[in-house]
Amino acid sequence: MTLTRRRAPMLAPSLLAADFGNLQSETERLAGSAADWLHCDIMDGRFVPNISFGIPVLQAIHRHAQQPLDVHLMIEEPQNYLSAVRDAGARNISVHYEACTHLHRVIEQIKALGCGAGVALNPHTPVWVLEDIAADLDLVVVMSVNPGFGGQSFIPNTLRKVTALKELLVDSGSSALIEIDGGVNQDNALALVEAGADVLVAGSFVFNSPDPVATLAALRAQLAAGMDLEEQELS
Repeated sequence: MTLTRRRAPMLAPSLLAADFGNLQSETERLAGSAADWLHCDIMDGRFVPNISFGIPVLQAIHRHAQQPLDVHLMIEEPQNYLSAVRDAGARNISVHYEACTHLHRVIEQIKALGCGAGVALNPHTPVWVLEDIAADLDLVVVMSVNPGFGGQSFIPNTLRKVTALKELLVDSGSSALIEIDGGVNQDNALALVEAGADVLVAGSFVFNSPDPVATLAALRAQLAAGMDLEEQELS
């Protein structure tokens, strides 16, 4: 499966920041929003010091979602759960570089399941570790916070990292999308897109706002306006 690159960045609100007591309504109200994907973080309490939700909750989200589910596995031994995650409704599955001894094999397993295959990089992990596998990827998730908890502050070095990753992907002939996960908001979104980001994951910024749908719409408008201004300056 190949993910389609689009000129405008995609928005993927993270359900980790949603009201877990009302996941059905939280998911359904995003149906007509500016969200392109719904981002789902699965944590095991081993790879990261937190536990989020598992397969049954992912299945429940899928039943009510209109957008594709972008599933981020923050777990040890992700290869043991790929089929179950796909069957629960995942469109994309991203595993952590740091959790996979045989990363290429895991990526091939994800692709064989018909899902978009992604690799996530922790803040301390340099992008060059993907040099020999970049051409096989559909998605690279750059962690702009330390994984495990929502509501953290954006790590500024992420901008430099995204620029370096974009160069690596171009040099490798890779069509992989660059996704940013953590601390994304109206203050850094445009800079991330200008650096090379294709997908922006936003959790607390969206769901802690009075109106998540309106917040997504405003972010989409801000990015569109910024990109239009950039194109005018270049012309």
